[in-house]
Amino acid sequence: MDLSVPPGPGLPAGLVIADTELVERFSRSPGPGGQSVNTTDTRVELVWDPTASTALDEGQRTRLLSRSSGPIAVVAHEHRSQHRNRVAARERLAAQVRDLLAPPPPPRRPTKPTRGSKERRLEAKRQRGSTKRLRGSVED
Repeated sequence: MDLSVPPGPGLPAGLVIADTELVERFSRSPGPGGQSVNTTDTRVELVWDPTASTALDEGQRTRLLSRSSGPIAVVAHEHRSQHRNRVAARERLAAQVRDLLAPPPPPRRPTKPTRGSKERRLEAKRQRGSTKRLRGSVED
């Protein structure tokens, strides 16, 4: 079952990662499981190596590798069944790939405070100063 990454910013057509590129490992989960907690391998670790992936073009690969150092791994062990943990791990991997492929936000353009905001700030300072001045000692 191939992994489908939905369209988003930086990924207008979505992405389909072949099942052969995904490596799944199963182990015993520390989470809930009742009587079968120590007998079944319900924890899922899903690993994908974008350097060898055929699903990415060169631009996507360079953007993804500039933000991650190598293979992307996600772990799921919050459900009792292995199937639900596999689905959760695939959803997490798709979300992480989508976030890594998103373009960076535009840089912040510094702005000056408006005249009204300066006046409000100075008036608040004057008001606070007068309040503190009234708390001073009383003269006879």
